[in-house]
Amino acid sequence: MNGARGKRSYDQQCALAYALDVVGERWTLLVIRELLHGPRRYNQLLEALPGIGTNLLAARLAALVDAGLLTPTEPRKRTGGYQLTDLGRSLHEPILGLSRFGLAYAAGHELPTGSTVRASWAVLAIEAMVDDARTGEIDESYEFRVDDEIFHVDVRAGHAEVVAGPAGAPSLTVRTDARSFFSLGMRQLDPIEALVSGQVAAVGVPAAVTRCLRLLGITPDVAVSTDRLADVGPAPV
Repeated sequence: MNGARGKRSYDQQCALAYALDVVGERWTLLVIRELLHGPRRYNQLLEALPGIGTNLLAARLAALVDAGLLTPTEPRKRTGGYQLTDLGRSLHEPILGLSRFGLAYAAGHELPTGSTVRASWAVLAIEAMVDDARTGEIDESYEFRVDDEIFHVDVRAGHAEVVAGPAGAPSLTVRTDARSFFSLGMRQLDPIEALVSGQVAAVGVPAAVTRCLRLLGITPDVAVSTDRLADVGPAPV
Protein backbone atom coordinates (compact mmCIF):
# COMPACT_ATOMS: atom_id res chain seq x y z
CA MET A 1 0.00 0.00 0.00
CA ASN A 2 2.95 2.37 0.25
CA GLY A 3 3.93 4.42 -2.78
CA ALA A 4 6.71 6.87 -3.42
CA ARG A 5 7.87 9.06 -0.52
CA GLY A 6 5.72 7.15 1.96
CA LYS A 7 2.40 8.09 0.35
CA ARG A 8 -0.26 5.46 0.61
CA SER A 9 -1.29 3.95 -2.71
CA TYR A 10 -3.87 1.45 -3.84
CA ASP A 11 -1.21 -0.08 -6.12
CA GLN A 12 -3.83 -0.82 -8.76
CA GLN A 13 -3.50 -0.22 -12.50
CA CYS A 14 -6.89 1.47 -12.62
CA ALA A 15 -7.63 5.08 -13.58
CA LEU A 16 -9.94 5.55 -10.60
CA ALA A 17 -7.32 4.16 -8.23
CA TYR A 18 -4.70 6.49 -9.73
CA ALA A 19 -7.02 9.46 -9.14
CA LEU A 20 -7.72 8.42 -5.56
CA ASP A 21 -3.99 8.05 -4.92
CA VAL A 22 -3.78 11.80 -5.60
CA VAL A 23 -7.06 13.25 -4.26
CA GLY A 24 -8.49 10.48 -2.07
CA GLU A 25 -6.94 11.61 1.20
CA ARG A 26 -9.26 13.27 3.72
CA TRP A 27 -9.62 17.07 3.22
CA THR A 28 -7.95 17.07 -0.20
CA LEU A 29 -11.09 17.60 -2.30
CA LEU A 30 -12.34 20.23 0.14
CA VAL A 31 -9.10 22.16 -0.33
CA ILE A 32 -9.71 21.95 -4.10
CA ARG A 33 -13.30 23.13 -3.56
CA GLU A 34 -12.09 26.28 -1.85
CA LEU A 35 -9.80 27.10 -4.79
CA LEU A 36 -12.26 26.43 -7.62
CA HIS A 37 -13.42 30.05 -7.75
CA GLY A 38 -10.04 31.72 -7.38
CA PRO A 39 -6.78 31.84 -5.40
CA ARG A 40 -6.87 31.73 -1.60
CA ARG A 41 -4.30 32.58 1.00
CA TYR A 42 -3.22 30.00 3.56
CA ASN A 43 -5.15 31.70 6.38
CA GLN A 44 -8.28 31.91 4.24
CA LEU A 45 -8.10 28.18 3.59
CA LEU A 46 -7.55 27.48 7.28
CA GLU A 47 -10.62 29.55 8.18
CA ALA A 48 -12.76 27.89 5.50
CA LEU A 49 -11.83 24.37 6.65
CA PRO A 50 -12.59 24.26 10.39
CA GLY A 51 -11.04 21.23 12.03
CA ILE A 52 -8.24 20.59 9.54
CA GLY A 53 -5.37 21.87 11.69
CA THR A 54 -2.38 23.89 10.50
CA ASN A 55 0.04 20.97 10.05
CA LEU A 56 -2.45 18.88 8.08
CA LEU A 57 -3.38 21.79 5.81
CA ALA A 58 0.28 22.47 5.13
CA ALA A 59 0.81 18.80 4.31
CA ARG A 60 -2.19 18.67 1.96
CA LEU A 61 -1.10 21.83 0.15
CA ALA A 62 2.45 20.55 -0.25
CA ALA A 63 1.16 17.23 -1.63
CA LEU A 64 -1.11 18.99 -4.12
CA VAL A 65 1.70 21.27 -5.27
CA ASP A 66 3.95 18.22 -5.66
CA ALA A 67 1.22 16.49 -7.69
CA GLY A 68 0.91 19.48 -10.02
CA LEU A 69 -2.64 20.41 -9.01
CA LEU A 70 -1.75 23.63 -7.20
CA THR A 71 0.86 26.32 -7.56
CA PRO A 72 1.87 28.84 -4.89
CA THR A 73 1.20 32.48 -5.73
CA GLU A 74 3.96 33.54 -3.34
CA PRO A 75 6.43 30.64 -3.28
CA ARG A 76 8.73 32.16 -0.67
CA LYS A 77 5.95 32.62 1.92
CA ARG A 78 4.76 29.59 3.86
CA THR A 79 1.43 31.35 4.50
CA GLY A 80 1.13 32.78 0.99
CA GLY A 81 -1.57 32.07 -1.55
CA TYR A 82 -2.38 29.06 -3.73
CA GLN A 83 -4.21 28.63 -7.01
CA LEU A 84 -5.24 25.71 -9.18
CA THR A 85 -3.25 24.68 -12.20
CA ASP A 86 -5.01 23.57 -15.39
CA LEU A 87 -4.79 20.01 -14.08
CA GLY A 88 -6.32 21.07 -10.79
CA ARG A 89 -9.14 22.92 -12.55
CA SER A 90 -9.97 19.73 -14.43
CA LEU A 91 -11.38 18.46 -11.12
CA HIS A 92 -14.27 20.94 -11.38
CA GLU A 93 -16.63 18.54 -13.16
CA PRO A 94 -15.79 15.51 -10.95
CA ILE A 95 -16.40 17.66 -7.87
CA LEU A 96 -19.74 18.82 -9.31
CA GLY A 97 -20.64 15.17 -9.88
CA LEU A 98 -19.80 14.30 -6.28
CA SER A 99 -21.80 17.31 -5.11
CA ARG A 100 -24.84 16.08 -7.06
CA PHE A 101 -24.43 12.69 -5.43
CA GLY A 102 -24.21 14.40 -2.03
CA LEU A 103 -27.41 16.35 -2.62
CA ALA A 104 -29.26 13.22 -3.74
CA TYR A 105 -27.93 11.21 -0.81
CA ALA A 106 -28.83 13.92 1.69
CA ALA A 107 -32.42 14.01 0.40
CA GLY A 108 -33.02 10.45 1.60
CA HIS A 109 -31.01 10.38 4.82
CA GLU A 110 -31.10 12.04 8.20
CA LEU A 111 -28.19 14.43 8.49
CA PRO A 112 -26.30 15.44 11.64
CA THR A 113 -27.40 18.74 13.12
CA GLY A 114 -25.10 21.58 14.07
CA SER A 115 -22.60 21.02 11.26
CA THR A 116 -20.69 23.96 9.79
CA VAL A 117 -22.31 25.76 6.88
CA ARG A 118 -20.89 28.64 4.86
CA ALA A 119 -22.53 30.89 2.29
CA SER A 120 -19.44 30.62 0.07
CA TRP A 121 -20.31 26.98 -0.61
CA ALA A 122 -23.65 27.99 -2.15
CA VAL A 123 -22.14 28.73 -5.57
CA LEU A 124 -20.88 25.16 -5.98
CA ALA A 125 -24.23 23.83 -4.76
CA ILE A 126 -26.14 25.83 -7.37
CA GLU A 127 -23.70 24.70 -10.07
CA ALA A 128 -24.45 21.12 -9.06
CA MET A 129 -28.21 21.68 -9.05
CA VAL A 130 -28.76 23.44 -12.39
CA ASP A 131 -29.39 21.27 -15.43
CA ASP A 132 -29.44 22.59 -19.00
CA ALA A 133 -32.06 19.96 -19.86
CA ARG A 134 -34.50 21.86 -17.62
CA THR A 135 -33.92 25.36 -19.02
CA GLY A 136 -36.76 25.22 -21.53
CA GLU A 137 -37.02 28.13 -23.94
CA ILE A 138 -36.38 30.95 -21.50
CA ASP A 139 -33.88 33.79 -21.40
CA GLU A 140 -33.70 35.26 -17.93
CA SER A 141 -31.54 35.39 -14.82
CA TYR A 142 -32.05 34.53 -11.16
CA GLU A 143 -30.06 36.33 -8.49
CA PHE A 144 -29.20 34.67 -5.18
CA ARG A 145 -28.19 36.50 -2.01
CA VAL A 146 -27.13 33.92 0.56
CA ASP A 147 -26.03 35.86 3.62
CA ASP A 148 -23.28 38.09 2.18
CA GLU A 149 -22.65 35.92 -0.89
CA ILE A 150 -24.17 37.29 -4.13
CA PHE A 151 -24.26 35.37 -7.41
CA HIS A 152 -26.70 34.67 -10.20
CA VAL A 153 -27.75 32.06 -12.73
CA ASP A 154 -27.92 33.35 -16.29
CA VAL A 155 -30.12 31.26 -18.61
CA ARG A 156 -29.62 31.87 -22.32
CA ALA A 157 -30.23 29.71 -25.40
CA GLY A 158 -30.76 26.53 -23.42
CA HIS A 159 -27.68 26.95 -21.23
CA ALA A 160 -27.51 27.95 -17.57
CA GLU A 161 -24.33 29.56 -16.25
CA VAL A 162 -23.57 30.41 -12.63
CA VAL A 163 -21.86 33.80 -12.38
CA ALA A 164 -20.36 35.58 -9.39
CA GLY A 165 -21.87 38.93 -8.43
CA PRO A 166 -25.31 40.50 -8.94
CA ALA A 167 -27.37 40.15 -12.12
CA GLY A 168 -28.15 43.16 -14.30
CA ALA A 169 -31.93 42.81 -14.41
CA PRO A 170 -32.94 39.52 -12.76
CA SER A 171 -36.41 38.09 -13.23
CA LEU A 172 -36.14 36.81 -9.66
CA THR A 173 -34.02 37.68 -6.65
CA VAL A 174 -33.83 35.16 -3.82
CA ARG A 175 -32.54 36.12 -0.39
CA THR A 176 -31.92 33.62 2.40
CA ASP A 177 -29.39 32.48 4.97
CA ALA A 178 -26.85 29.72 4.33
CA ARG A 179 -28.48 27.07 6.52
CA SER A 180 -31.91 27.55 4.93
CA PHE A 181 -30.32 27.52 1.47
CA PHE A 182 -28.66 24.15 2.00
CA SER A 183 -31.80 22.74 3.65
CA LEU A 184 -33.64 23.59 0.42
CA GLY A 185 -30.96 22.05 -1.78
CA MET A 186 -30.90 18.86 0.28
CA ARG A 187 -34.71 18.59 0.16
CA GLN A 188 -34.98 19.04 3.92
CA LEU A 189 -37.08 22.19 3.54
CA ASP A 190 -40.01 22.70 1.17
CA PRO A 191 -39.63 25.90 -0.90
CA ILE A 192 -43.21 27.04 -0.40
CA GLU A 193 -42.97 26.51 3.34
CA ALA A 194 -39.72 28.48 3.30
CA LEU A 195 -41.37 31.36 1.41
CA VAL A 196 -44.43 31.48 3.66
CA SER A 197 -42.34 31.29 6.85
CA GLY A 198 -39.98 34.02 5.67
CA GLN A 199 -36.87 31.84 5.69
CA VAL A 200 -36.61 32.67 2.00
CA ALA A 201 -37.64 35.93 0.33
CA ALA A 202 -38.42 35.82 -3.41
CA VAL A 203 -38.77 39.13 -5.21
CA GLY A 204 -39.52 39.55 -8.91
CA VAL A 205 -41.78 37.93 -11.48
CA PRO A 206 -43.99 35.36 -9.69
CA ALA A 207 -43.91 32.87 -12.58
CA ALA A 208 -40.10 32.94 -12.48
CA VAL A 209 -40.23 31.14 -9.11
CA THR A 210 -41.63 28.03 -10.78
CA ARG A 211 -39.08 28.23 -13.60
CA CYS A 212 -36.20 28.69 -11.16
CA LEU A 213 -37.30 25.76 -9.00
CA ARG A 214 -37.60 23.57 -12.10
CA LEU A 215 -34.09 24.55 -13.22
CA LEU A 216 -32.73 23.60 -9.80
CA GLY A 217 -34.64 20.31 -9.75
CA ILE A 218 -36.65 21.27 -6.68
CA THR A 219 -40.27 20.16 -6.59
CA PRO A 220 -42.41 21.79 -3.89
CA ASP A 221 -44.97 19.76 -1.96
CA VAL A 222 -47.72 21.93 -3.47
CA ALA A 223 -47.95 23.89 -6.69
CA VAL A 224 -46.44 27.35 -6.60
CA SER A 225 -49.29 29.81 -6.40
CA THR A 226 -48.69 33.20 -7.97
CA ASP A 227 -51.41 34.56 -5.66
CA ARG A 228 -49.22 33.79 -2.65
CA LEU A 229 -46.35 35.66 -4.33
CA ALA A 230 -48.39 38.50 -5.79
CA ASP A 231 -47.00 41.05 -3.34
CA VAL A 232 -43.50 40.87 -4.76
CA GLY A 233 -41.88 44.25 -5.23
CA PRO A 234 -38.52 45.71 -6.18
CA ALA A 235 -35.50 43.51 -5.69
CA PRO A 236 -33.91 43.81 -2.22
CA VAL A 237 -30.66 45.70 -1.87
